[in-house]
Amino acid sequence: MYEGDVLAGNWRRPGKGKIPQVPAERDLVVEDAESGFCGAVVACDKEAVTLEDRFGKRRLFPLAPAAFLLEGRVVTLVRPRPAPRGPRRSASGSIAVEGLRARVAKESRIYVEGVHDAALVEKIWGHDLRVEGVVVEYLEGVDDLPAIVEEFAPEPGRRLGVLVDHLVPGSKESRIAAQVTSPDVLVVGHPYVDIWQAVKPSALGIRAWPEVPRGVPWKEGVIAALGWRMEPVDAWRRILGAVSTYADLEPELLGRVEELIDFVTEKP
Repeated sequence: MYEGDVLAGNWRRPGKGKIPQVPAERDLVVEDAESGFCGAVVACDKEAVTLEDRFGKRRLFPLAPAAFLLEGRVVTLVRPRPAPRGPRRSASGSIAVEGLRARVAKESRIYVEGVHDAALVEKIWGHDLRVEGVVVEYLEGVDDLPAIVEEFAPEPGRRLGVLVDHLVPGSKESRIAAQVTSPDVLVVGHPYVDIWQAVKPSALGIRAWPEVPRGVPWKEGVIAALGWRMEPVDAWRRILGAVSTYADLEPELLGRVEELIDFVTEKP
């Protein structure tokens, strides 16, 4: 199997520089020279390496000099160098700003429909918004959006971004949004009936969001269909608790929020 006797001579005390050092990277297959146990590296610390054979059996071996065979050659396993650490990322995927200090909020604002929308935006984009000094407020619906925009009095340097639920052609929300024409206001939306649906079902361990019959309150219908015995406020806590990063949200929401942040932070 091997050329000559790999254990012949004083193999434990080889000449300097003759035995290569090999990082014990995960899945590297080696053989313990003394016992003949062969397996893949599954763990390694500063003193020992754990090998797992093809039957799933694991054994721990010290990182002794010239103690292993790699493709028939004697090697010394060493602990791998830690991978270089990249910049820390925020929940939205942006590069986190370390040591962020509170700053005076900009006059520009982002409005969302309700408290659930605001909580979700804060959880994923809160760091980014604090970096930019942008405040998120909620409207409790969009029925009075044109009057709210007029009261806000948008102008260059004082922009308003609005996130609307169920902004699809022909909907009540789309007709209301069409009444807002100021160039310093951007109204965008997602297609979901409620912000709950913007959370991917996989994040909650469900196959899909249930269809709720017309005439049934949407949140209560969802809770009943999923078999959750709880009030909507508790269901929302469960949903929000399942979200940790942007990857847990649907692209239709991600793109719209990023668009709003860019709009209200753009220099006039």
